[in-house]
Amino acid sequence: MRLWRLPTAALLALALLAAPADARDVPRGWLGVQADGPLTRPGNALDSEYDRMAAAGAETVRTAFDWRAAQPSPEVTDLTELDAVVAAAAKRRLRVLPVVHRTPGWAAVRPADGAASAPAGTEAYTRFLTALVGRYGPRGSLWTERPDLPRTSIRDWQVWNEPNLTRYWTRQPFARPYVALLRAARRALRAADPGARAILAGLPNESWTALRSVYRAGGRGSFDAVALHPYTGRPRNVIRLAELARRETRRFGDARVPIWITELSWPASKGKTEGAPGFVTDERGQAARLRAGLSLLARFRRRLRIERVVWYTWLSEEGSQNAFDWSGLRRVRGGRLISAPSLSVFRSAARRLEGR
Repeated sequence: MRLWRLPTAALLALALLAAPADARDVPRGWLGVQADGPLTRPGNALDSEYDRMAAAGAETVRTAFDWRAAQPSPEVTDLTELDAVVAAAAKRRLRVLPVVHRTPGWAAVRPADGAASAPAGTEAYTRFLTALVGRYGPRGSLWTERPDLPRTSIRDWQVWNEPNLTRYWTRQPFARPYVALLRAARRALRAADPGARAILAGLPNESWTALRSVYRAGGRGSFDAVALHPYTGRPRNVIRLAELARRETRRFGDARVPIWITELSWPASKGKTEGAPGFVTDERGQAARLRAGLSLLARFRRRLRIERVVWYTWLSEEGSQNAFDWSGLRRVRGGRLISAPSLSVFRSAARRLEGR
């Protein structure tokens, strides 16, 4: 993923950032973290880490619902691993935002492209979504089987991840086939749960142009929230990206749709990886940018209708050439679990924003 730079023609007036702050209180579920990497591997420390998440003030957990892993063939659907994640979140009354993506080979339009292939049509994907709602929605079988769990039904479903990148959606341009899937997904979700919401896939890089292409492909009305992944060097540019997205929603008559930041991060990998993207920093910089980013997002949340913010990620494992291995608020370092300096910043911000 490359560093996003604001084009000269799109620069916003500095007065935007100098505007008076809105009240710092945020609605329940506004602040969350991503659960992936070592946290979702077999044998993980699921319970203790979810306890830490809740204690740190996270109220939403975004996690991948891997279609390929859960449905290796049309005849087999195994939700055991997903059950564990949903149950761990429910015990702490954390909301789950699933990202439903990764195509199994039997459902792919290009099986040779692996999980990044677009699905061949929409029927297989929507059947899988319907099964997920039947398991985790308001009348889900998980809650019947597990009366010990607080009934924390999943109502929001993110349809794919970063389809404007070939890493996640090899068929480019992406907009027309993705919008067809999105439209069918929303219909299926609403049929299974009339209160369900379809969340647009998170859009990185020049996200406003990707959003424009979604609208031009007929996407208006097929999603209930825009989602952005504003990877950029400066926290103030996160607000600028949200404003550019809001301009697109206004242009297409969709000004009331909320914006969700479903990945926000500044990995602390500076000097530790080669060829790192320009938004990386060191530990001190990560903590400072996290503090500034959350403060700005809270300040502009009403004006821009920013409804959800998710830090990427909760737990990562240091050591490879992937910059995001240093993005975790918690880290696996040399086989030990440690807390990054940014965790205390996240906790303090959550307490302030959530009125704790």
